[in-house]
Amino acid sequence: MNRNVSRLAIPMGVVGIVLLLVVPIPTMLLDVLIIINIVFALLVLMTTMFVRKPLDFSVFPSLLLVATLLRLGLNVASTRLVLGQAHAGQVIQAFGEVTVSGNLIIGGVIFLILVVIQFVVVTKGAERVAEVGARFTLDAMPGKQMAIDADLNAGLISDTEARERRAEVSAEADFYGSMDGASKFVKGDAIVGIIIIVINLVGGIAIGMVQRGMSIADALHTYSLLSVGDGLVSQIPALLMAVATGMIVTRSNASADMGTTAAVQLTQSRPALLVAGLAAIIMAVIPGMPVFLFLAVGAILLLIGWRVKAAEDAAAAAATAASPDAGPRPETTEDIIEQMRVHPLEIQLATDLVDLASGSADDLLARIRALRHKIAMELGVVVPPVRTRDHVELPPSTYVIRIAGVEAGRGTAPAGRVLALGEALSGLPGTATVEPVFGLAGKWVPAEMRHSAEMAGATVIDRVSVLVTHLSAVVTANAARLLSREDVRVLTEGVKEVSPSTVEDLVPGLLSLGEVQRVLQGLLGEQVPINDLPRIYEALSLAAKNGTEPEGLVEAARAALGPVLADKHLEQGTLHVIMVDPLLEQGLLEGLRPSELGTQIVVPPDRLETFLASVADTAGVAEAAGHSPVLVCAPALRPAIWRLVSGRMKGLPVLSYTEATAGNPAIETVGVVRDAQQISA
Repeated sequence: MNRNVSRLAIPMGVVGIVLLLVVPIPTMLLDVLIIINIVFALLVLMTTMFVRKPLDFSVFPSLLLVATLLRLGLNVASTRLVLGQAHAGQVIQAFGEVTVSGNLIIGGVIFLILVVIQFVVVTKGAERVAEVGARFTLDAMPGKQMAIDADLNAGLISDTEARERRAEVSAEADFYGSMDGASKFVKGDAIVGIIIIVINLVGGIAIGMVQRGMSIADALHTYSLLSVGDGLVSQIPALLMAVATGMIVTRSNASADMGTTAAVQLTQSRPALLVAGLAAIIMAVIPGMPVFLFLAVGAILLLIGWRVKAAEDAAAAAATAASPDAGPRPETTEDIIEQMRVHPLEIQLATDLVDLASGSADDLLARIRALRHKIAMELGVVVPPVRTRDHVELPPSTYVIRIAGVEAGRGTAPAGRVLALGEALSGLPGTATVEPVFGLAGKWVPAEMRHSAEMAGATVIDRVSVLVTHLSAVVTANAARLLSREDVRVLTEGVKEVSPSTVEDLVPGLLSLGEVQRVLQGLLGEQVPINDLPRIYEALSLAAKNGTEPEGLVEAARAALGPVLADKHLEQGTLHVIMVDPLLEQGLLEGLRPSELGTQIVVPPDRLETFLASVADTAGVAEAAGHSPVLVCAPALRPAIWRLVSGRMKGLPVLSYTEATAGNPAIETVGVVRDAQQISA
């Protein structure tokens, strides 16, 4: 019931406002509507002060239009009563008598001052702020959208969070665009209010003298009082709505309401409070100044400054008490062992990059936690905790990513700068660089030039996102190295909870944990996700009965995964493949030989080099055409060809015919690897 009332209240109110314009109303109803108008404007003003961010009051532009229509309807209704009956209710009468106070000149001056304050100061300022806010919000919208896409691609946020942030950016742009138009309502309302007051005054005096037989003094007194009262009951809520408009467009996103935020920020500087207090005390000695008042104000400011100092000292003492003893202590064996330990994954930061791991809500450590979750969902492997520490020997602005103590990636992230990627960067100041993951040309530009870079068409990425994207690429490429025996044990225990018979058949009866680890590492080495472990273990249980060679087990696991292998390479439902010429493929099959490292193709080196060059050329042509191709070949050749190709062309997937056709995707051939001379053993 309440929901239905709320849904119908505004439409019914708008219909009632339209009726005010054409239907006469009694003075009692006019008094009620005037009171509602004033209280409603006051409620809106208070709401704008207590919201934390403008979007929390996104209905404000629509409410502003409704409030403006209500005031105009009341103006028309009150004008009809003033001119028709020389009486417009108790509220208008009371406002006029209090303001005039027996002196029409003083009352008129006060009324004009209120009009000037609203129209020239508040309304004009709010209109300008809304216009500028709308322009800058719309200009920054593409950059914000690209930043969201960058965070999503880096794994810092989920798809749901990305949709929510895009919706918020769109809502923010819509809100400020609406406020830019709604501020014109306030300006027009002020102008119309002035015109109606003039009409009431001039028309009322004329009607009073001509139709009612009043003297000029009586007509002037009666209609001036009613005109001023009518103007005040319209201008006061209009002034409140104008202030609310200025308040909402000047608010920035904050963690608290305006009063709390203002109190915290005004008292954050103890020197400022002390200087202001001393200045007030000094002004008290100026001859003719109210000494007591200045001394009281100065004393209050000094007292607040003293309390701020006491609060700072208490916070510092608490931090000191909570911190561990900084004094030297004997180095224990455990300390030495900890220093000797080689961490699976580590980020070393130059001393000027320590702020990246500051511990704030959006710092490097928080991004790494999101990245670990993303990789776990995509590859099925739990990334070990990332150790982050400073390194005094690194060059300034440099970071190094290490895996098992060995450097796996290096880059730069200068403080106070953002990375701009694009072509039209010559007009921007900064240091040219190459993006470490995709090899794109870019430039580290000052952070304050971010908007200029976005306007130039560049994609702007903050330095934390650059580092995390680099870390994501390194971890993904080295996922096999990061999968430890303990990780396999934990994953196997997880499978045992949902499919106990599968694990009991496989481990340790057919394969040891070490052999299972080698198979999973083989899959991860080719970027094959292992999150479907029950299916993988079922395939291994069957294949291990015929042999425990790692290559055969890996191929059996790949066959069990089926359509998953090809699905990740589909482009709009189509798999773009590079075939191997049948004669060339037959020659390669004849040269296939087993070895300790798996099957290998034994052919003359020059013929092998010719084959790899042909693969590289064909893949390059397909990529230039905008495709992401995969190389397909006979199942028996796939492991050997992948080992050859991965050493020369990182990132080119190699699938067997069976894997490529699993799931029946649409297949388009974009190239054929040929050789003029048949390769034979």
